[in-house]
Amino acid sequence: MIKQSLLLFAVLLMFLTSCGPNVSVSTLTGKWKYIKIEHPNASPPDTVKKAELDQAVPYIQFTPEMKYLIVWENKFLSHGSFTLNGKNLNVTEKLPDGKTRDFVFTVSELTDSKIVFESSGPDGSKVTALRASKF
Repeated sequence: MIKQSLLLFAVLLMFLTSCGPNVSVSTLTGKWKYIKIEHPNASPPDTVKKAELDQAVPYIQFTPEMKYLIVWENKFLSHGSFTLNGKNLNVTEKLPDGKTRDFVFTVSELTDSKIVFESSGPDGSKVTALRASKF
């Protein structure tokens, strides 16, 4: 009975881990236009208004060299590099003073045309973006 329970648990665990998005450099590479930004951990939770997104035209761009760039209102908001760990992007942001800051984006959905990723903590955000171009 214990053997069967362990086998069932192992199969269930493999199934659950295989259900996540397939995050790879090739699936990420390209420019992704933000269509929704939520702040679920804010008090109270909020969402950036569509009119603000339409005006700012924010996007994130991932390169095959594992670099990223975030643009907001045609200005560089953030840039740096990333590594992959399953569905997590371990991001190293280059700050203006030459220092770096590390954080994690967790990808909850990734298709050829759509990505949903989020950062954690009180300032965390959940971003939904559509692919604008592929390299």
